[in-house]
Amino acid sequence: MRTTLNLDTAALDSAMKTAPGKTKTDVINEALREYARKRRLLGFLELEGTLSWEGDLDELRKRSLDS
Repeated sequence: MRTTLNLDTAALDSAMKTAPGKTKTDVINEALREYARKRRLLGFLELEGTLSWEGDLDELRKRSLDS
């Protein structure tokens, strides 16, 4: 989809330097995906303390990786 944007030139130049060989479109799309991922992760923090878990943590730690 084509969209006209007014971008911060310095921010875009900085991003382009950390992602050599990528196009502006690639860098912007990657940034949008990363932004969305981080926002979803922040949503998980809102669940902190609202869920209960019942189990034996010591027993889980004793399990071997083969089982």
